[in-house]
Amino acid sequence: MKNTLAALLGATLLAAPLTAQETDLLIGSTSASSSHYGYFVAVTQLINDHAEGLRASVVETGATLDNIRRMARGQVDLGLVTTNTLQHAVQGTNAFDGNPQDLRLLWVYGSAPQNVIVRADSGVDSLEGLAGKRFNPGIKGGSTEATTEAVFDALGLSAEYVRGSTTDIVSAIKDNRLVGYVKSGAGQKLDGSTMDIAVSTDISVIGLTPEQADTLRAKMPDISVVNIPEGAADGIPAYSTWSFGAGVAAPASMDDETAYKIVSAIMTDDSVQANAMASLKGADLARMTLDYGTVPLHPGAARWFEEQGMEIPAKLKTD
Repeated sequence: MKNTLAALLGATLLAAPLTAQETDLLIGSTSASSSHYGYFVAVTQLINDHAEGLRASVVETGATLDNIRRMARGQVDLGLVTTNTLQHAVQGTNAFDGNPQDLRLLWVYGSAPQNVIVRADSGVDSLEGLAGKRFNPGIKGGSTEATTEAVFDALGLSAEYVRGSTTDIVSAIKDNRLVGYVKSGAGQKLDGSTMDIAVSTDISVIGLTPEQADTLRAKMPDISVVNIPEGAADGIPAYSTWSFGAGVAAPASMDDETAYKIVSAIMTDDSVQANAMASLKGADLARMTLDYGTVPLHPGAARWFEEQGMEIPAKLKTD
């Protein structure tokens, strides 16, 4: 009898840890010096506090491309991506030519509207009006520069491109050596360098026409067309422009319940993420995800959106 009880007790003790076992998750982020790294520290806190059975840790990485490659090798379980690069990865284009990645979107937490800023006295009131004008398509070597040139090609537009650093370009616009530039916004507001120009020089924002917006939706699925409401800066009316987002993706093989728990923890938070990244104060991550997402949602993430009664766009649905 004693042997039987001892055997049963031993079996119970061995089984006990299994009932409390947690699934470890590694989250690929970016450089520890980036504000986005701090955001992912907050993400791990939310998962650890609110996603039962999951235990997350953040890993410093080389950002989007590195994270996608690490997910393919099974070195991280989810990670930071930009929505345009994610779309190329899933489609097997650009840097992933012929090597499509089986990834799904979990959520989008940041947006980068690409604002076409011109001097108000430049006489330019449409994108076509930039033809022959000295204009900066974005800071040299950055995503804005590459995306602007792709957009202009898709729309049959042209300009006399001038390259340079933010400091050089801002000075050139102030001195009327350039008519303007393209600069990522800070959410739905114009960024600091643009506001610096506006202190001494009246500016305008050139938006997309409805026809141009439709063309980009058809030709460039790696970006989003977004509507920016009135008030991006004092006196700036509502306009439409192109954009890409910063988000989080995971392999399609991630368990649906795990994805659901992660997204639930993120979407029901009302303070932790905003404390980590000031631009998220008052942000609607669910709407941002539906607006900026470029590839299908993970089924576990889609479940959360469906439970909220939100309509998932066709491009975010899994075939």
